[in-house]
Amino acid sequence: MTSAYPTPLDVLADQVRDLAADLGEWPSRNRVIKTFKVGAPKASAVLDTVKASGFDPANPVVDDGPEDANEIAAPTETDAVNPGPEITSEVIEESGAGTSSTKVSAPADPEPTPDAPTRSERSEVGWRAHSWALLLIAAGAFVAIWGGWVGLGKLTGFGEIALLPGIADEFTIDSAITLPLGVEAYAAFALRVWLSASRSDRARKFARNSAIGALVLGACGQVAYHLMTAAGMTSAPWQITTPVSCLPVVVLGCAAALTHLMRDEEGR
Repeated sequence: MTSAYPTPLDVLADQVRDLAADLGEWPSRNRVIKTFKVGAPKASAVLDTVKASGFDPANPVVDDGPEDANEIAAPTETDAVNPGPEITSEVIEESGAGTSSTKVSAPADPEPTPDAPTRSERSEVGWRAHSWALLLIAAGAFVAIWGGWVGLGKLTGFGEIALLPGIADEFTIDSAITLPLGVEAYAAFALRVWLSASRSDRARKFARNSAIGALVLGACGQVAYHLMTAAGMTSAPWQITTPVSCLPVVVLGCAAALTHLMRDEEGR
């Protein structure tokens, strides 16, 4: 959720400059949107501002101190709070000689500390850990959903068809696979747009309604197939065949509408 008090452009430019220096390259507009919770126009504006300033993320400018080697910087408040390592001195007196000398010991070099991982590295490691669980869940759901939709398609009249009749009659395909490819793939696509914070309210609203509708249709299709299979039916009644036969057309229309909404938004 974005803040009610938006970040000023100059402050956001410094944050984007630090992110680019950590990455060693320019972040994408979507990366800026997700990292700093800003809209697409502001993300584009801050990227243009930082690039126009001459900043190079591959070779960040480092301040080497004052140009004059003889110039001595005055102590600051930070130096007073965090003084440098203390140099200890030890007075050595020579017996009988009446002379003394001072021995100065230099501070020991601090032990090197390992660099902490950047935010992008931590997020990438976390995504890898979550993706394994998602792939495992998706594999089990894919087998069940695919089998249910293909079986329902056969009960409602879907089957092998010749894609090139009269040209290559032997090249056939089972049209029942269009049901899981269309309905379930669109449900995942619309769900992704719905949960994306960088999309407009209009696109997210359409994606939300159509994603819920696709998931409900998918659940109803699985229920209908298993009920008819358990009852020993070899063909579906017309009340089920009619909506199932219209699903490819409905899914195509929803996918085209959502794509146009997203392209209109990016073109503004």
